[in-house]
Amino acid sequence: MSVMHVGVYCGSRERVQDSFRRLADDLGSEIGRRGWTLVYGGGSVGLMGRVARATHQHGGQVVGVIPESMDTVEVAYRDADELIVVDTMRQRKQLMDDRADAFVVLPGGFGTLEELSEVITHRYLDYHAKPVVIVNHAGFYDPLLELFDHFVEHGFAGDRYRDMYAVVEDVSGAVALLEGD
Repeated sequence: MSVMHVGVYCGSRERVQDSFRRLADDLGSEIGRRGWTLVYGGGSVGLMGRVARATHQHGGQVVGVIPESMDTVEVAYRDADELIVVDTMRQRKQLMDDRADAFVVLPGGFGTLEELSEVITHRYLDYHAKPVVIVNHAGFYDPLLELFDHFVEHGFAGDRYRDMYAVVEDVSGAVALLEGD
């Protein structure tokens, strides 16, 4: 397999459950062990920072993309192999979309939700055909997945939307999907 660039969307808040921190560590470790490259929002805090550090600790490359204005909030991960500072969030997302071969979504807040929604919508509109994997650790995304079903049930989204993403419970499930198992 050629080197895969994995786009990861996740939270940047520090005060989250330990199990979410371990999840980020596990994903970064698996990315690094496989020699893949992490493409993410460039932050050093929260789950974002944990994924980046674990990727590095296990031999992977890290590409961070951060808007200049977010450096004070997410505090850029200066140890990234490539740290790209952009002007806007739109530029950040576009660069991440362009550089990633697949997307993995860990728990996060409104920013993560917005990124997930956009990447699913872009896949639906055939802007890309890249895998989108939602890690529904401990049922974190159950309410959102119910909302997605609600959209379909009420005719605001077609059944095909359900094919735009996969849902797994843990990092091993995400890695298996990315490896095509």
